[in-house]
Amino acid sequence: MLFDFAAIGPDNAYKLLVSTVVPRPIAWVTTLDTEGRVNAAPYSFFNAMANDPAVVAIGIGPKRGELKDTGTNIRRTGQFVVNLVSEETAHAMNITAIDVDPGVDELAMAKLTPLASTLVKPPRIAESPVSMECERLAVVEVGNGRAVVLGKVLAMHVRDDCVLDPARCYIDTPRLGLIGRMHGRGWYARTTDRIEIPRITVADWLAGKAAE
Repeated sequence: MLFDFAAIGPDNAYKLLVSTVVPRPIAWVTTLDTEGRVNAAPYSFFNAMANDPAVVAIGIGPKRGELKDTGTNIRRTGQFVVNLVSEETAHAMNITAIDVDPGVDELAMAKLTPLASTLVKPPRIAESPVSMECERLAVVEVGNGRAVVLGKVLAMHVRDDCVLDPARCYIDTPRLGLIGRMHGRGWYARTTDRIEIPRITVADWLAGKAAE
């Protein structure tokens, strides 16, 4: 069935996107406002875009007709931290998704621990297994109060027990226990259930064709 996005409207476009682009990693973003107050909120329109420079992208929607607190803080300060969400922190993450007034400390609401970052002013979340300190690279306006924030990753913190080889930057990814966003209002997926499909070379593919 064909869905023409020019005809179905933004609400239905959202349903189609979040029901099919799955699982989506979750950016649990911490920022500071201009008064130094901490804000924390999760976003599942998120992914890594490049490694040189290291770049992540976050889609941030509107709140009461304006860009959400996270987007406003990034615009004004140019800094943020992307914390990743594990299964054991999922319920705390869900609390920080509550639509509260600006200036409310979501970390305190969720009984989470802020830790000082090394290169940026916003704190990271101690309970998160991975935190990326970022500076604003660009804000791409996409219309209707929505924007895509591109952030340059300056540093990454990974929980010690999830690092296999620090010198070679090998990470025990399954041990991180990360979750991804699925469809609907409350569905998530574990990343511990996986399959291995080794990449093939042209020679491998030609050999396979010859054997058919």
